[in-house]
Amino acid sequence: MCGRYDLSDNPAAIRAKFQVPAVPPFAPSADWRPTQQAPIVRLGADGARECLLARWGLVPGWAPNLKFGNRCINARAETVASLPAFRQAFRHRRCLVPVNAFYEWSGDEGRRLKWRIALRDEPLFALAGLWERWQDRDSGQEVDSFTIVTCAANAAIAPLHGRMPVILREADYARWLDAADARPLLAPFEPNALLIARA
Repeated sequence: MCGRYDLSDNPAAIRAKFQVPAVPPFAPSADWRPTQQAPIVRLGADGARECLLARWGLVPGWAPNLKFGNRCINARAETVASLPAFRQAFRHRRCLVPVNAFYEWSGDEGRRLKWRIALRDEPLFALAGLWERWQDRDSGQEVDSFTIVTCAANAAIAPLHGRMPVILREADYARWLDAADARPLLAPFEPNALLIARA
């Protein structure tokens, strides 16, 4: 799974990298956690890319409350097209999750080691995400939320953890956001492209 990540770059770096006209203000952090409002990039109603802050932990429109998202911080690539919580978002509401790195843990409970995983040649990159919009039935408040798609770990990460987030190549950003069938992109990234270090 992917339960923490690093996004230390500022809004200007996201605007340049992901070709969006504006990025809402946020406080860069090396330790983003579920339920926090983090930047994502998606296609707007006009078909152009836009960046917004969304809650980490996907909440489908039919969910009874926001707490539902606490168990939907990740979506497995193997079932993302079929599970009710994710299938509509996978078909129609995909997004990019900007990160500088993500974290995994290895070892037994109580003696676990934290690892920071980045790309050797790209200090800022994107994880594959899905987004949804949920509306509170009482107040009418709308909340945008997202999840990070995970796949089986590649050879570099497998000794640490059995899963890893789906990392997207920059050349595939547009395809992930808009292609009718994005399933071919749900694959482990090249092991030798990763930079893994103790965090």
